[in-house]
Amino acid sequence: ALIGSRAYLVDQADQIDPAWLGGAKRVGVTAGASAPEVLVRNVVDRLAGDDHSRLEELDGAEENVTFALPRELQS
Repeated sequence: ALIGSRAYLVDQADQIDPAWLGGAKRVGVTAGASAPEVLVRNVVDRLAGDDHSRLEELDGAEENVTFALPRELQS
């Protein structure tokens, strides 16, 4: 991404304003681990909905992280 690239935070696909895409050659989508896959897929589907788009899915970084259960919840 270039310095100064536009970015928008959305929770649902219907929050995307088509005007945001004006002049864009590429659009990237990122999501945190807690984002439901169905919501991410809906955003991608909305962005790829026009006839002249090409979807390219990139692999993210492989993470092998585990978190211990808090003591208060351990039995």
